[in-house]
Amino acid sequence: MPVIAKRILTLSTNTGDQPVPVEIAAPTGSGKAWRCAFTIGWPRGTQAGYGAGVDSMQALSIALVNIATQLYTSPEHESGKLRWDKPRNGYGFPIVKPLRNLLVGDDKVFDG
Repeated sequence: MPVIAKRILTLSTNTGDQPVPVEIAAPTGSGKAWRCAFTIGWPRGTQAGYGAGVDSMQALSIALVNIATQLYTSPEHESGKLRWDKPRNGYGFPIVKPLRNLLVGDDKVFDG
């Protein structure tokens, strides 16, 4: 599947900074059954997921929320060692209301 968007996060480790690429594939499907796959390239292993919806836009939107959920509930986030631009400043993905208490930095300002 072609990648339509990519963001590189950074994880600070004892051996130096490690890239954590987040890639989103083009939504696929037809009718009212669509999927939008994504991967998060953690140093511990790649994590795959997807969003599903009745059209490509809903599948993409849900994939973005699922990415945020994976990032904000990860041990890497909890440790404070995962960053996008600046440490503890958020990752720039939309998140569901029940997890907004986990937001940090700009994410908290704009989505909290």
